[in-house]
Amino acid sequence: MSSFVTVGRKIVAIGRNYRDHALELGNKIPTAPFFFLKPTSSYVTPPNPIEIPGGCTVHHEVELGVVIGKDGRNIAASQAWDYVSGYTLALDLTARNMQDDAKKKGLPWSASKGFDTFTPIGAFLEKSSIPDPHQVRLWCDVDGTSRQDGWTSDMMFQIPQLIEHVSSIMALQTGDLLLTGTPKGVGPIGVGQTIRAGLGFKSPDGKYQDLSTMEFPVIAKPGNFYYRGS
Repeated sequence: MSSFVTVGRKIVAIGRNYRDHALELGNKIPTAPFFFLKPTSSYVTPPNPIEIPGGCTVHHEVELGVVIGKDGRNIAASQAWDYVSGYTLALDLTARNMQDDAKKKGLPWSASKGFDTFTPIGAFLEKSSIPDPHQVRLWCDVDGTSRQDGWTSDMMFQIPQLIEHVSSIMALQTGDLLLTGTPKGVGPIGVGQTIRAGLGFKSPDGKYQDLSTMEFPVIAKPGNFYYRGS
């Protein structure tokens, strides 16, 4: 499903799936999975740039993306892997000040998560290329300084449980992307910076290898949008 960026109908993003990330933002630890939606128009691929909207404090969140390979509803966790086509490296970008204002008012996060270029995405990875998606390293650096470096083994809710939960609410369709949460270390990116991210794992002989990396320049969003707060 290498064409998921163009054929997928939605991006389903799991929130607060890493305990330390939830705590670093002062959020409560969830007792069950929860998610929000991002538009597929937010995809951006290298070497295209990430755009920072005026007045927004934008944070990076590196994630393992799960690409759905066939349509399904009410998928049992025991059958979830049958619906996985592969994986991808992703960044879930957040206009944090917009999100904080929305949370205070009890409003949706759609605007803070849905700007154009707010889902930078890497290459499609066949399911067979990752022996265990719960033993994957995710890292992110900005201008060469490490920001995030964690392992998917720290997920509170694993991929089969996430697929079961989401598909009990809405159908998962071919090409959809499931973002599985981010480890601690999220932080701001600004115009003129370069963000790099990677995904990898240890081989049976104990050697680490990056399976996917991506790099994006950061520029100002064109147009007349400027967020002035609430």
